[in-house]
Amino acid sequence: MLKMENISKVFRTDVVETHALRQFSLNVDEGDFVTVTGPSGSGKTTFLNIAGLLETYSSGTYELDGKDVSNLSDSARSRLRNEKIGFIFQSFNLIPDLNLFDNVDVPLRYRGFNSAERKKRIEEALETVGLSNRMKHLPAQLSGGQQQRVAIARALAGSPRFLLADEPTGNLDSKMAHSVMDLLHNINAQGTTIVMVTHDPGFAKQAKRNIFVRDGQVSENTLVEQDLPSAASA
Repeated sequence: MLKMENISKVFRTDVVETHALRQFSLNVDEGDFVTVTGPSGSGKTTFLNIAGLLETYSSGTYELDGKDVSNLSDSARSRLRNEKIGFIFQSFNLIPDLNLFDNVDVPLRYRGFNSAERKKRIEEALETVGLSNRMKHLPAQLSGGQQQRVAIARALAGSPRFLLADEPTGNLDSKMAHSVMDLLHNINAQGTTIVMVTHDPGFAKQAKRNIFVRDGQVSENTLVEQDLPSAASA
């Protein structure tokens, strides 16, 4: 599903050269749930941006769903990103003046779906996250956990093969965070591949694999084998 080999990313200015990733190699199989942890400045965000085709890289090879993305044009990268990848952000990134239905609709319009198909996808996505009865509400009328669920619905509506989540529980209290994690596990159980950056060691241990990044490299790649706690028992 995702295959990176010896990816390096160097940021250069007139006076300094910063190596954000150094010979970074990682394989993520279809249906996997991988958490990425590591100290601040270790390269997690750079990895996530490259994985999501938001940044290019200096050297190495990257294949997404069997396609080498190394030499794609900007328009081809955007098209592949819109078709294959869903994004979930820590800060939700909802548009405050749009209701939930219209927030989920925004990326679907860019995909060119007709109105009937968009309506079907939006209603199904909001139903999946348990907010079908709130679709006319504004984001400010929801709790933080509910807003994150809307962000997940927005990502799911495009039927992505691959979900990238950047600290999706970082702005939530413990109960809401566990609820969002339960939802992500359910989505993964239905076949969606998930890669999630997190600073929470408990949530990191809930994934199928945990990748620890240090100094721009994968320093640990650990298979996790344990029962997953639910929000009710947390």
